[in-house]
Amino acid sequence: MSYASHIIHHSKKFRNAPNLLRHDHALLVRCFSHNAQPATDIRKVHHHSYMPLASERVCRSFSSSPTSLSGTFTRDVSTALNMGSSISGSVYNNQISCLQGQLRRGFSSDAGLPPHQEIGMPSLSPTMSEGNIARWLKKEGDKVSPGEVLCEVETDKATVEMESMEDGYLAKIVQGDGTQGIKVGEVIAITVEDEEDIAKFKDYTPSTSGSGGDVAKGSSDSSPPPPPKKEAVEKSVASPEPKTSKSSAAPSSEDRIFASPLARSLAEEHKVPLSSIKGTGPDGRIVKADIEEYLASGGKQVSEAAPKAKGAAAPALDYTDIPHSQIRKVTASRLLFSKQTIPHYYLTVDTCVDKLVELRGQLNSLQEATGGKRISINDLVIKAAALALQKVPQVNSSWTDDCIRQYHNVNINVAVQTDNGLFVPVVRDANKKGLTRISEEVKQLAQKAKENSLKPEDYEGGTFTVSNLGGPFGIKQFCAIINPPQSGILAIGSAEKRVVPSSVPEQYKFASFLSATLSCDHRVIDGAIGAEWLKAFKGYIENPESMLL
Repeated sequence: MSYASHIIHHSKKFRNAPNLLRHDHALLVRCFSHNAQPATDIRKVHHHSYMPLASERVCRSFSSSPTSLSGTFTRDVSTALNMGSSISGSVYNNQISCLQGQLRRGFSSDAGLPPHQEIGMPSLSPTMSEGNIARWLKKEGDKVSPGEVLCEVETDKATVEMESMEDGYLAKIVQGDGTQGIKVGEVIAITVEDEEDIAKFKDYTPSTSGSGGDVAKGSSDSSPPPPPKKEAVEKSVASPEPKTSKSSAAPSSEDRIFASPLARSLAEEHKVPLSSIKGTGPDGRIVKADIEEYLASGGKQVSEAAPKAKGAAAPALDYTDIPHSQIRKVTASRLLFSKQTIPHYYLTVDTCVDKLVELRGQLNSLQEATGGKRISINDLVIKAAALALQKVPQVNSSWTDDCIRQYHNVNINVAVQTDNGLFVPVVRDANKKGLTRISEEVKQLAQKAKENSLKPEDYEGGTFTVSNLGGPFGIKQFCAIINPPQSGILAIGSAEKRVVPSSVPEQYKFASFLSATLSCDHRVIDGAIGAEWLKAFKGYIENPESMLL
C-alpha cells in the first residue's frame, strides 16, 4: 500500500490533479493494488477546480479466481471550470466493456441448479416480434404433458394457445398474467423433470440472452472498449447539467422586464406598470415611444391585454389513456408501412345489383328449404372478386425486390371489425368454392375473430382483400389501404336506389347501384390492368348467373 501511495504522489500522470488525489486517494491506490492489470490506464483530467456531483456513479465488478480476488472500479466524474464552461472527465479501466455483463452473470448464473428448460416467447406469425401473456392455464408446481395448454399468448393477429412440448413440471413462471411487450425468444417460464427440483427455482432469474457469451469473451480479452460505449458513458454523466441550467435560468428571463432608462423614468413619473406594455424595441425592449403611445391611448393596452391573459388560461382537457393492444400496434405499423412505401391509386365503378339481389333471394329460398345458412351480398362479392382475379391474374400478385410474384391460388382476405381490433381472416381458393361453402367459412372465421381465437392458418397466405363498409354501416364509398404484401384491396360501399332511363324511350325506372373502389399498387398494377379487373368484377355482379357456370 505504501508503494502504491508513493507512485500516486510522484507519477507525472497525477501531477496536475491535486484535488483528485485529495478526494479519490483511496480509489487510485486501489487501482494500483490487488494485482491490478498492468494494462490498466487512468485518463488524465485537466481542470481548474474539481467539483464532484451528487450524480457521480461508481460501478464495481468483481471477478474471482482460485488464488486471488481482483477488483476494478470505474468512476464517471463531471467537472466544471471557474469561467462557466464545463468538461466531462472519466477515470476508467480498459476492461469496462465487461463490467456490467459480469455483474449480471453473477446474479443470474445457472451454477448449482438442476437440469431445466427455459421456455421462450414463441414466434407465432411471420410479422410477430413481441407478444403478451393473456393468462396462464397452468400454475407453478403443476405437472405438464405434451399437448397440454400452458398459457394463452396474444400475438399481433389473435390470441393463441401455447402447448407443452414434453413431460415435466412447471417450476417457475417468469412472465405472469397480463405481461405485455415480451420479445420473441425471451424466457417466460422454466420447466424441470423432477418434482423435487421445483423449490430450487423459487428465486430463479433468467440470464439475459447473449450475455453469457459476451462476458466470456470480454473477460478473456483485455482490449479497450469501443468508442461508442465511452461516449455513451460521458453523455449520461453530462446530460443532467443542461437540465439544471435551463431550469434555473428560465424564471429569471421570464420575470425580468427589459426597458431603456428613459422609458423607465417616464413610466415611474406617470405611474405606468411596465408589465402592461409590450415593447417594440430590439428583443422586445420597452422604449420611450411605447410609454408615450400607452399614455396617448389612455391605458387601452391594459384593457386589451386583460382578455388575452384571461383567454390564455384554457381549462385542462379531460381524457383517458387507452393502452395499445398488440393487434392495434401491429395494425398501425403495417398500415403506416403500406401508405409510406406503396404508391396507391384508386379506381371506382358503380354496378347495378338488381339481378344480384334477385338471385340471392332465389338461392336463400333453396337454402331455407334444405336447412342451409343464408347467403349474403358480401358472399357474392367475394365470389365475384375471386373469379375476376382468376380472369385478370396480374392483380393477384405482389411486389418483391427481384420480381413481381403472381400467385396461382386465389385466397381472399375478408376484413372483420371486432372489439379487439381489425382482423382479416382468409378464404382459401375462393374461386373454386361454391357460394354455400364461402358463406359458411366467412361466418365461422368472423365468429373466431370476434372471440379472438383465430389461428395463424386462419389469416395467413391471402393474395387479395375485400373490405365491406356498405352493408354493415351504410358507407356510400371509401378508399381502403392495401394490406401488404398484396397489391390490391376492394372497398365495397352501400347500395342505393337511383332513377335511370328504361328501355322504353322517355321513360325511367328505379335501379339499385353500389360503389366499388379498387386500391392498386402502381408498381404491380397499371391503370389499364386495374380497369380491366373492375370491368370483369362488374360483369359478374351485373350478370350473377355467370358465377354459377
